[in-house]
Amino acid sequence: MFDNLTDKLTGIFSRLTSKGRLTEKDIDEALGMVRRSLLEADVNFRVARDFVAAVKERALGNDVLESLTPGQQVVKIVHEELTSLLSGGDHQVTHPSEATTALMLVGLQGSGKTTTAAKLALNLRRQGHRSLMVAADLRRPAAIQQLETLGKQLDIPVYSEDPAASTVVQVAKNGLEKAKQLGLNWAIIDTGGRLHIDDELMKELEDVKKAVSPHEILLVVDSMTGQDAVNAAQEFHQRLDLTGLILTKMDGDARGGAALSVTRVSGVPIKFVGMGERPDALEQFHPDRMASRILAMGDVLTLIEKAQDTMDENQAKEMERKFRQATFDLEDFLQQLQSVKKMGSLSQIMEMIPGMGQMASKLPAGALDDKQLGRVEAIIRSMTPGERHNPDLIKGSRKRRIALGSGTTAQDINQLLKQFQQTQKMVKQLSNTRNPKALINLFR
Repeated sequence: MFDNLTDKLTGIFSRLTSKGRLTEKDIDEALGMVRRSLLEADVNFRVARDFVAAVKERALGNDVLESLTPGQQVVKIVHEELTSLLSGGDHQVTHPSEATTALMLVGLQGSGKTTTAAKLALNLRRQGHRSLMVAADLRRPAAIQQLETLGKQLDIPVYSEDPAASTVVQVAKNGLEKAKQLGLNWAIIDTGGRLHIDDELMKELEDVKKAVSPHEILLVVDSMTGQDAVNAAQEFHQRLDLTGLILTKMDGDARGGAALSVTRVSGVPIKFVGMGERPDALEQFHPDRMASRILAMGDVLTLIEKAQDTMDENQAKEMERKFRQATFDLEDFLQQLQSVKKMGSLSQIMEMIPGMGQMASKLPAGALDDKQLGRVEAIIRSMTPGERHNPDLIKGSRKRRIALGSGTTAQDINQLLKQFQQTQKMVKQLSNTRNPKALINLFR
């Protein structure tokens, strides 16, 4: 989402850090470009103005201008101010006690509430919390069926009633009671939305809030809608006293201004961000990590957390042993490929590695195409176990069979085998040396 803004900011700061000394004029010019970049990214103009003013006040101090690395000091200040801009309140969903409590999801129609309810229940389950999803959207056609389908897919219970014989408040109250009977931690109430904010919508939500006294009221907003998302957050907060926000479609190609403006304008903290369509593509929001991503500094902590979620300790130790003994084969390669796919798209992973986000933008079109991973997986799955363990067995007739089974060409298979041989060679060299200089030479 922040690709264009990131490219512009890194360009501005690379010119700034290349200078040995900075003058007030240098900083003014750089921050003027930063302000224009923020406005082009659809950041609220007051937020952009105040942000630049705060950075300028700190950057013009003697400790920066007289520093040996003034450009880097300015970047550090920008990172800290970005973190402050994105911060505000508690960014976590915490359960108040051992008793069952309600969590309301609210928002406009099309923001992704129902899908987010399932993603949130899955995220809370990973934290050790058990949830019941309550289908309280009685207006949108198929909303109940959608939630029930998601519940079956993720093995999460769903409470629903006949919409013709129930009211939203009754469903919410009965759903909370059902969650208490089951001894669950949360009753996640999926409420109805509208195409626009109106009194009828707000009155319905206020009635539900009064009936179930939720510990959390989270507004689900589509980050692709820009400043409309910020306006919606303000109006919902005035009527419902929101405890947090969930920004969906953060993996899209919108300009990102909503994410940078919404907390400062509305006063409501962002608690989660949706990073894709998969059920596990809901990330805990961390202001400092998001600021690092925007400035192309990477997000190693989130990358580590994702890796830990996709590979258990025993699996990691076994893979380490194979690397050390240089016995890494195509079966292991397939396993690693599947782990990478679980972590997210290639472009998202690249953004989390410091310096790689900029490199990714310079790669040829299609270089980070996730479909390519699917083709590689199909090729390996079309091999026999013996061929995976010993790729040298794969000659002409075997290549034709594998190509036919995977829907690819012999050229695709040759390319994969060549890349794998290079990987094996590198792994063997890495396993035979502990000399840092030798490791560096491998990549020259």
